[in-house]
Amino acid sequence: MKQSKRMACAAAALCAVLAAGGAVAAPDKVVIGDIDDMSGPYGDVIGAGGVEAIRMAIADFGGSVLGKPIDILTADHQNKPDIGVQKFREWADTGGMTMTLGGSNTGVSLAIASADKEKHIPFFAIGAAGASLTGKDCTPYSIHFGYDTTALANGTAKTILGEGGKSWFFLTADYAFGAQLEKGAAAVVKAGGGTVVGDVRVPLGTSDFASYLLQAQGSGAQVLGLANAGTDFSNSLKAAAEFGLTKSMKPAALLVFLTDIHAVGLDIAQGLILTDGWYWDLDDRTRAFAKRFYEKIKREPTMPQAAFYSATLTYLNAVKAAGTTDADKVMDELHKMTIDDAFTPSGKIRADGLLEHDMYILQVKTPAESKGEWDYYKLVKTMSGEEAYGKLSDSACPLVKK
Repeated sequence: MKQSKRMACAAAALCAVLAAGGAVAAPDKVVIGDIDDMSGPYGDVIGAGGVEAIRMAIADFGGSVLGKPIDILTADHQNKPDIGVQKFREWADTGGMTMTLGGSNTGVSLAIASADKEKHIPFFAIGAAGASLTGKDCTPYSIHFGYDTTALANGTAKTILGEGGKSWFFLTADYAFGAQLEKGAAAVVKAGGGTVVGDVRVPLGTSDFASYLLQAQGSGAQVLGLANAGTDFSNSLKAAAEFGLTKSMKPAALLVFLTDIHAVGLDIAQGLILTDGWYWDLDDRTRAFAKRFYEKIKREPTMPQAAFYSATLTYLNAVKAAGTTDADKVMDELHKMTIDDAFTPSGKIRADGLLEHDMYILQVKTPAESKGEWDYYKLVKTMSGEEAYGKLSDSACPLVKK
């Protein structure tokens, strides 16, 4: 065969692969991409600590899989879906990426999930809360790992409603995450006989909450539903305390992370009810992981950082079991597995891509109850996966057979 003809055949074969939507993976290594908020309002929630959690998982796995080294790519999506999906496509096409972690932002995660249908690369959405990721926006290659807006509402909103918090006003992050979180919590409130008297949408990264909190105060509601997260949550709660609003309205922390409580302080945060998928001081296994993490980062891990560790291990175990990085075969293995590690002892990835596992209703300790820095929560209740997330048969994901 002449050289020109061989080149033409090779080009045609490559075009066929690209047309089919598959990424051209580097044959000599496994590549994990981490597309996350590294510097914005969610930077402390995962960020550099998430990268360290990936490294810990790779080291615990043995540093290689199927005889191949494991590389990590990292990028800051700046909470912009176009930046996140552009980096995903770039790594899929030219970086040899075989799996993607991250998101933090629901809007970014939805954009990446849409692209993974084309590129056929497993995407573990962690830190993004929107339940539609495993509902109407589910894909064959997306896995929602850690928690979602449904579980948060079934934990926090239902608990506060049961304590007498019947009328709610929502202060909501003005993008997909906030809208889904408010919708889920409002549905729980109304189903339980409560009312939603109003809401206000707040741009991501807002520094001055005064005008929004005045609207909340004027509503006369019993509960201030904070449908935001990260620095937006901590800044809004601090402002509510400064204005004296927390004396007349009960704050409902619909999504709060350990780093947020650390930023606010127990004097302000004490008594808050919250829902989380993991806490460093739950049991011996979580404490052992947290001790190792603390030695590297000098702070306790958040739930999403522990989930980064678990998702990395889970993916590598699936690759080992499948004997390949082929996405369809790896996804088949992921759906068969029971995940038993420092994050969850009994996690299952459902047909809609949701990791179903126990969730925890927690209460923030008083300063007197805390034994030291990072000792912030006490366990109120453990919810089973089905209690938190609902039944698979009720999923809106079109991949679920009815």
